[in-house]
Amino acid sequence: MPSANYRSLLRTPGAAAFFLPASFGRVGVAMTGLGIVWLVHSRTGTFATAGLVGGAFAVSEALAAPQLARLVDRFGQTRVLPPALLGHAVAVAVLVSLVTAGACDALLVAGGALAGAGVPQLGAMSAARWAALLRPGRAVELPTAFALESVSNAVGYLVGPASVSVLAAAGHALAGTVLAASVSVTGGLVLAAQRGSAPAPVAGGAARTQGNPSLFRGESLVPMGLLMGLNLAIGVFFGAMQVSVTAFVVAHGAPGAAAPVFAVSNCSGLLAGWLYGLRRWRAAPSVHLSAATGALLLGTLLLLTVDSPFGLGLVVVLTGATVPPLLALFSVLTESVVHQSVLTQGFSWLGSASAAGSAVAVALSGSAVDSLGPRGGFAVTAAAAAALTLQSLAGLCLLRTPQPTGGTPVTRRPGRRRPRRRSAADAGTPSRPR
Repeated sequence: MPSANYRSLLRTPGAAAFFLPASFGRVGVAMTGLGIVWLVHSRTGTFATAGLVGGAFAVSEALAAPQLARLVDRFGQTRVLPPALLGHAVAVAVLVSLVTAGACDALLVAGGALAGAGVPQLGAMSAARWAALLRPGRAVELPTAFALESVSNAVGYLVGPASVSVLAAAGHALAGTVLAASVSVTGGLVLAAQRGSAPAPVAGGAARTQGNPSLFRGESLVPMGLLMGLNLAIGVFFGAMQVSVTAFVVAHGAPGAAAPVFAVSNCSGLLAGWLYGLRRWRAAPSVHLSAATGALLLGTLLLLTVDSPFGLGLVVVLTGATVPPLLALFSVLTESVVHQSVLTQGFSWLGSASAAGSAVAVALSGSAVDSLGPRGGFAVTAAAAAALTLQSLAGLCLLRTPQPTGGTPVTRRPGRRRPRRRSAADAGTPSRPR
């Protein structure tokens, strides 16, 4: 079988039509949180209030995302996404009105929470569409599709925050927030219009027929718990790196080096994620997971030894390169252990776990930096990488996926038997939906 490549993947009927608007929309999602921080600071003059509003936005998004995903799985993307986008647009408008009117901090925090609750989970919905599109006969291409998703996510978080920061620095913080919401809503509406590639909803009687599958019950409980633990740990890594790198360059008298260091990390990640998806790997995804987390652990240990911003820039090439492959592997393994009817919820819960880890890490690494200096913050990143490595080693047993005779890994949902050949006596019996 020829090697997988992105061109053939995007030429699949319906693929580009949902992937491109979802990628466009997630740029707006990546802009929104930081845009709100800039907006509130520009009007109040204090980062304390801006941080509270931004924190309320992030926590609300993490809590609400799985609930929105539950509705999507039950009623379908095309029915749930348009009203959710409308609600998000209205919530952002309310927050902008409150900020412009000079409302009190409590109302601003409430407005931030309201805006966060309606953030469209375009990444999870796009990943669910890839699974629905490729699972019937091209499951071997799912790692490539999820690698493409991780690259798209990295581009969004490279372009989005930079764009909104440029607007804010030019004195247009309000325009940045409005632009973020506009991009999110536009991309989401175009995605919702692509009905042909949307996964079929499982509602009412169909849900009962499938035994009311759950993420946190039965055979999915342990592997899903492990995947959430992995995402919690990588969220800690993300949050600690943001604080620690900034503290390190400031301590070395080069605060302007922070942007180039983060750019180097992001670019190495983009390249690694792209290259990872180009090849059809023979080893099981759980083996790749152990290798990637081991590389991340090595990189975080090297962070403890650097003594200059230049040395830091060299090391973050390694740490940054491991992230997109890890995110792609998380999606591959989630698709293999979660029932199709709750797959969007599975992807959303992983995102919430990562967000929670990042929020905790910002406070934890800040205290570590105050007590021990920048290396204290890097120690938090090393601890997160060690937790990732230990969990990935456990995943060698808990996240096994069988391989076909050709040696190419194909994920299968646990507990699902091969369908037997149907005989004439079975002709009137409907097959169980996958």
